[in-house]
Amino acid sequence: MNHPKHSEQADTIAESQSGAATNGSKARGMRRSRIQEFGLQAPSGVVKNYVLDTNVLLHDPGCLNRFKDNHLCIPVDVLAELDKFKGEQSERGANARQVHRKLIEMFASGDAVTSGVPTDGGGTIRLVIYDPDFCENNSAELGQFLRVFPDRERVDHRILAATVLLMEHNDAPVVLVTKDLNMQLKARAVGIDCQDYLNDKVDPTEVSSYDMYCVDVDPAELQRFASSGELEMEHPRRKEVILNQYVLLKAGDKQTMPARLDANGIFVRLQIPEVLRIPDGNHLKPLNLGQKCLIDALLNPDISLVTCYGQAGTGKTLVAVAAGLHEMFNRRYNGLTISRPVISMGDQLGFLPGSLDDKMKPWLQPIYDALDLLMQPVTQQGPRRKQKKESVAESVSKPYDDLIERGVIEIEALCYIRGRSIPNRFFILDEAQQLTPQEAKTVVTRMSRGSKLVLVGDPAQIDNPYVDSRSNGLVFTRNRLKGQPFASHVALSRGERSPLAEAGAQLM
Repeated sequence: MNHPKHSEQADTIAESQSGAATNGSKARGMRRSRIQEFGLQAPSGVVKNYVLDTNVLLHDPGCLNRFKDNHLCIPVDVLAELDKFKGEQSERGANARQVHRKLIEMFASGDAVTSGVPTDGGGTIRLVIYDPDFCENNSAELGQFLRVFPDRERVDHRILAATVLLMEHNDAPVVLVTKDLNMQLKARAVGIDCQDYLNDKVDPTEVSSYDMYCVDVDPAELQRFASSGELEMEHPRRKEVILNQYVLLKAGDKQTMPARLDANGIFVRLQIPEVLRIPDGNHLKPLNLGQKCLIDALLNPDISLVTCYGQAGTGKTLVAVAAGLHEMFNRRYNGLTISRPVISMGDQLGFLPGSLDDKMKPWLQPIYDALDLLMQPVTQQGPRRKQKKESVAESVSKPYDDLIERGVIEIEALCYIRGRSIPNRFFILDEAQQLTPQEAKTVVTRMSRGSKLVLVGDPAQIDNPYVDSRSNGLVFTRNRLKGQPFASHVALSRGERSPLAEAGAQLM
């Protein structure tokens, strides 16, 4: 027989256990609700979850529809970073604004932005929220991450923390996509699968190959080509040659001749003068086969886009400027524009003294050096030379000063090209490997009828932290437009600056 007091105690214990179970169930339900509310759980567990870093969206605003049927996750801290750039009057600012417009369009259905909305590729896109107050008390994995990276206010760490939470709450793989090398190292240090954005990367062989392609021909065919300047071949013998590609026709070990495959599918002889003549200046003679091919492309009126790879000292900029002056003085173009991208447009440029022109001068000096070499300075004659205290700098002007004042020659940094339309100009863009693909696209789309665009650079020398040898604007432009009847590419491998410069480029 049970004692009445014991029965009351048993009832109390049972009620307490029932209440604890109810509270635990409510807590778990609230936790699940928060997980869904913060976008930490994918709509389905079948495909991968890709977390996009800010630099990927700035690099390619169109990336939101390029992940096929996978789930895209954008941490809200990425939106905060984009907000910092949207006011810039630059390509980066334009890309930030484009991403904002695209996200507004994709989330226009009114559904919760953290639940996931469909993308064109058949996947979903959603925002992910990292709330430290809730998440740190409910995740052992996050606690371990914060012991490694305790700075909770750093945006990179918040994006990594959101990725850790996604890994915890999803069975499908979670991959962080970023172009920031330091971010990739941090991610891998805490076990996060990390990848670079690969959509606009070219094949490594397209960057590393500087050798001219050889086409084997019979000695009789080579002789016929030497006399007529043309050679038509069966398709299987030139199947790997694209339009306007420069090749070396080879009959045996010693008999060779350079040629270009024209738009009619016929190999044609190079059409170049012995020297590029600059009025009242120095003439330039090509010093090797690569420079001859480059000059042929630069002087060909049917080719409106020339891309050129070359290490330091190969003469790519000098030859391009000489060809531009040659064509300008022959009145084939209304003028010559020479430009370079300015990578350090922030504090480093602001600290330089003087006006904007003065600040730009160090970045544009290599262009002035090329003009000085090709167009010898001329001493001004006049009454002022009789003044004894006049300095040498005051008595000497550059032969291109008047042309610059009249706008015939433009030398400028690539800062304000957006929105321009450039007709009938010979446009040279030096150091084009520093551009992002989107910036290169902006330059290409500025060219109007009658203009020629020349992109030169060294894919191995890059200062821009968000591009590399396979994803920069120079190699991207060459890769996307190769085979077009208006485009040609030349790779320079032989240095001509000096034996020292050549050895430095090859061995250091």
